[in-house]
Amino acid sequence: MDRLDVRRAELHQVMEDRGAWPERSPWIREAVRALPRDRFAPERLWRWDGHAYVPVDRTDEPGGWADLLFADPDAAAVTQVTGGLPTSSLSCQGIVVDMLDSLLLEPGHRVLELGTGTGWNAVLAAVRAGVGRVTTVEMDPDVGETARARLLAHAPGIRTELGDGSLGAPDSGPYDRVIATYAVEHVPWAWVAQTRPGGRVVFPWGRLGHIALTVADDGASASGWVQGLAQFMPDRTTGTEPGFTEVRGTGEPDDERIWTRELAPLRDDWDLRFALRVAEPGLQYTTAEDDDGWNAWLHDQDSSWAVIAAQEDGTTVASQGGPRRLADLLDQAWGEWTQLGSPDRYAYGLTVTPDRQYAWALDPGTGPRWYQLADPRGARA
Repeated sequence: MDRLDVRRAELHQVMEDRGAWPERSPWIREAVRALPRDRFAPERLWRWDGHAYVPVDRTDEPGGWADLLFADPDAAAVTQVTGGLPTSSLSCQGIVVDMLDSLLLEPGHRVLELGTGTGWNAVLAAVRAGVGRVTTVEMDPDVGETARARLLAHAPGIRTELGDGSLGAPDSGPYDRVIATYAVEHVPWAWVAQTRPGGRVVFPWGRLGHIALTVADDGASASGWVQGLAQFMPDRTTGTEPGFTEVRGTGEPDDERIWTRELAPLRDDWDLRFALRVAEPGLQYTTAEDDDGWNAWLHDQDSSWAVIAAQEDGTTVASQGGPRRLADLLDQAWGEWTQLGSPDRYAYGLTVTPDRQYAWALDPGTGPRWYQLADPRGARA
C-alpha cells in the first residue's frame, strides 16, 4: 500500500473505533469507501504553518498532501486561500458523514445541495438518491468549473449550476432534501419554499453546529433540532468581520465592575458556548490564561466591546465600552442557561417562517425562544 492507501485506511479505522459510521445510514460508509475524498481533492492543498497558509502540492509533497486529507475525521482540508484566508475547503470526513446521516436520504429523493465545493458531498448524495436526482449550486466560478469536471467523471447525472445558493435552484425543484455545506445565520426562505412538505433541510447554523429542519405539511414553516457540533466556513456573502482591535479602538471604558464567574468554561464547555451563540449570536470572544488567571476579550462586530481581565490580587475586572454592555449580556445569558438546567446543544432547535426565525430550547412549543429577523438579504423563492 502507498502512503495514500495507508492514510485512507487509517482514517476509516479511526471512524470505526469512534463509532462515527452511522448505524441508520450504512450506505454512507460504503459510499465513502467507494468514492474516497482524495478523488475530489485538488492537486494543491493549504497548510497553516503557525503564521500563514502555505501551499502543499501533491506532486512535490505526496505524503504531506495525503496527511492533510486523512489526518483526522474532524479536520477539513483547505482547498482555496484568498487574501490570506481560507475561502473553500473539503469538509472534514466526520461532519460530511454526520450531515448526510441527518438528511435521512432515500433512493429516489430529489436533492438540492448549496455549495458544491469539490463535488464530493454531491457525489455521495447521488450514490443514495440515484442518477439525475441531485442538483448542486456553487457561487465561485473557478470552484464551480473545477467541480463540474470532477462530477462529469464520477457522476455525470448530477446537475451543476453557478449562482447564489441563498436563492436555491427553483427550476429543478421541488426537492425532497436540501443540504448546505456552508454556515448561515439566517435560513433563506427559498430553501424551505423549494422543499416539499415533510421534506428535510440540513445546514450548518452559525458556524457552530448543524440543524435538520422538517417542512410543515402546509409549507408555511420548518422546524427541527440541532444534530451535531462543528465549525464551518460562512456564506461567501458574509464578508470580512471586524476584529476586537478594530471595534475596541482607543477610547476609555465607559464602565468597570468586578466579574465573579470562572472564565475557563468559555473555552472548554461547548454546550455553554452553543447556548451563548443562541442567546447573543453577534457576540464574538476569545479567551486566554496568564499568570494571574483567565481573561476574555468580547466584541459585537460593531461598536461595543468588553475586556474581562484577571488581576494580580486574585480578582477579575470587566471593563466595557460602546452602546451595549457586553460583559453584562454575557453574564445574563450565562445565568439564564444555568437556570434552564445547563441543557446540552441537542436540547436546542430552530423554527423558520417567511418573515422570521427563532431558536428555542427544550421544547419547540413551550420552551424559551430567541427571535431573529428573516434573512436580511431578502432571499425568496
